[in-house]
Amino acid sequence: MRSPKVNYKAFFSNAEPGGARVIAVASGKGGVGKTNLVVNLAIELNRQGNRVAVFDADLGMANVEVLLGIVPKYTLYDYLFNGNTIEEIMSTSPQGIQVISGGSGLVELANLDPKSRKRLGQGLLELDNKYDYVLVDTGAGISKTVLGFVASADEVIVVVTPEPTSLTDAYGLIKVLSKYNIHNEVMVVINRAEDEREAKGTYQRLETAANRFLDIKLVNLGYLPEDSSVVKAVKNQLPYTLMSPSSKVAKSMAKVAQLLVTGKDSEQSGVKGFFGKLMRLFS
Repeated sequence: MRSPKVNYKAFFSNAEPGGARVIAVASGKGGVGKTNLVVNLAIELNRQGNRVAVFDADLGMANVEVLLGIVPKYTLYDYLFNGNTIEEIMSTSPQGIQVISGGSGLVELANLDPKSRKRLGQGLLELDNKYDYVLVDTGAGISKTVLGFVASADEVIVVVTPEPTSLTDAYGLIKVLSKYNIHNEVMVVINRAEDEREAKGTYQRLETAANRFLDIKLVNLGYLPEDSSVVKAVKNQLPYTLMSPSSKVAKSMAKVAQLLVTGKDSEQSGVKGFFGKLMRLFS
C-alpha cells in the first residue's frame, strides 16, 4: 500500500484542547511486542480506573483484534462512508476493551469532503467525552504513515528490546522524530528484558546516544521482563494481565501503567485534535 504524502510542518497548527489523552505506541522494527504491550496496557489502565479505547492504526494488520479475540463488524470506513455510528464501529472485547479498527478508512482521511469532515469531528467529540486514554497502535518502522500517526498523537511510547537490531532501529525512529520536531519528548518501554539490570543497560545506551546526538528527551517508563506467560496468553488469545495476573510481566505492566498515569501531566488535544492533525498531515 502506497503511503500518503505527509506535510509535517502542518501538524502542530490549530490543535484544540480536548479530553482524551491520545498516545501513539510505535517501534523501530516489528516483532518487539508492541501490539501486545498496547493491549495489556489498555487493560491495566482500565483496571486502574481509567476509561480506555484502542485505535488499531496498523494498516493491513489486525493484531489487536487477534490478541483480544474479536472480529470487528465495522471499521472507520463504515463510519465515514456507510452511515454507521461511532458506537457501531466500536468493537468490545470479552475483556471489556473498546477497539476502533481503522481498516481502509485510514487512507481515506486525506480525501474527505467538508460534510464528511464535519461528521468525523462530531463523532470523535463523543470519544473525547467518553474516554480518558486512546492508545494508537501504529505500524512498525518509520514510514510516512506511521510518522503521521505519531505526529498527530499527544504523546508517543517507543517499544524496544535489548537486541542490538531493535536498539538500532529504535534510535533511528527517535532520530526521525527529533529531526522533524515531531515530539520533543519520547517515552520508552524496554520489553523482553532478562532482568532489571539488562533493562537499565538497554535504556541507558539509548538515552546516552539521544543525549549526545539528538535534541530530544527520553523518559523511562520501565521494563517488561521475558516471561513464558506472554506466549501462553497469545496462544489463548487472552491478555497476560488477565490470564496470569500474578506473573512478573503482569506486575511490571501495572508499574508501567501507573507511571504513565502519574508521571506526566500533559496538555492534550484529544481524539478530535488527533484526527484533525492527521488529516492535515495527509492532505
